[in-house]
Amino acid sequence: MEILSQILPFVFLIAVMYFVIIRPQNQQAKKHKAMVEALSKGDKIVTTGGLVVEIKKVEDQYFAVKFNNDTEGRLVKDAVARKYEDEA
Repeated sequence: MEILSQILPFVFLIAVMYFVIIRPQNQQAKKHKAMVEALSKGDKIVTTGGLVVEIKKVEDQYFAVKFNNDTEGRLVKDAVARKYEDEA
């Protein structure tokens, strides 16, 4: 009984940390992965570096992107921060 009273605060602390920190991070990661998987040609995205680019082709690990009228490149899917919504 004495051991249970000593362990109970640690169990409570771990449970609180799970519901406050770990679970929300996992949910956010799932939402971000689903958003990246749903991107398609013509979508505008913001990279983790802050660039706004347009997707030209979807590949397994990369996006072929267009920076401006003359410049194209490849972007790792992990570097996508969010989908760009015009503030017009």
